[in-house]
Amino acid sequence: MNRPSPAGKVLLFGTCLADAVFPDAGMASIRLLENCGFQVAYPLEQGCCGQPAYNSGFPDEARAVALAQVKAFAGSDAPVVVPSGSCAGMLRHHYPALFEGRPELFEVLAFSARVREFCEFLAEAAPTLPDSGPPVRAVWHSSCHALRETGSTPAAKALLRALPGVELVELAREWECCGFGGTFSVKRPEISAAMVRDKVEDVLAARADVLLTADCGCLLNITSAAQRMGRPVRGMHVAEFLWERVSGTASTQQPATRAGEANHGR
Repeated sequence: MNRPSPAGKVLLFGTCLADAVFPDAGMASIRLLENCGFQVAYPLEQGCCGQPAYNSGFPDEARAVALAQVKAFAGSDAPVVVPSGSCAGMLRHHYPALFEGRPELFEVLAFSARVREFCEFLAEAAPTLPDSGPPVRAVWHSSCHALRETGSTPAAKALLRALPGVELVELAREWECCGFGGTFSVKRPEISAAMVRDKVEDVLAARADVLLTADCGCLLNITSAAQRMGRPVRGMHVAEFLWERVSGTASTQQPATRAGEANHGR
């Protein structure tokens, strides 16, 4: 691959789930950005965005976690790129509200203004990516935060539709939550389980080769539920999928969703 000329520096906010469960998604995010000519830095002091504490009604604890992230990414005016609509929404929109009326507000506002969701940033930096992968039928799941906070869903779909070998299929009920919601799935497991069953049915009805999303929480929830239902779904974070297409390492394996179609209608 030809490496483009340097495009500047970006800082990556890796997210907890990418770090602990989907490290390939984080590495693919870095490789894609580097392939676009960016110098990528990963501040080692970073941690959780604070959303679990914030959503559970512990604002003081959430502020402590949030301020640690602001400090970890200080000393630069480079964009903070986040491969998660959920975490990006927290960093960009909820941090300022969390520090309203507090002395740290202006520092927090300066940080939040630099935050960019991965797909929206990449769509501006490289709206047309090279595609070396085989033909594939993909279905897109948007997280609630990507739809309603960062507004990054159109950018993600534009990146995929620009790939010659990718047929992008729409979910019939895209606007419905998959039921994860972080601590919601723990506090309301019965409701969460019913919601994710509906989402799995919607994904299977699309008859796609692969499920794509930009949020590791949704990816974990949907693919795990499908596995438990005996109707496995091949799912990938969009960064990992795009990097495979760009680098020419895209898999030609039998897709789990179509392989499991014999079970469809149970």
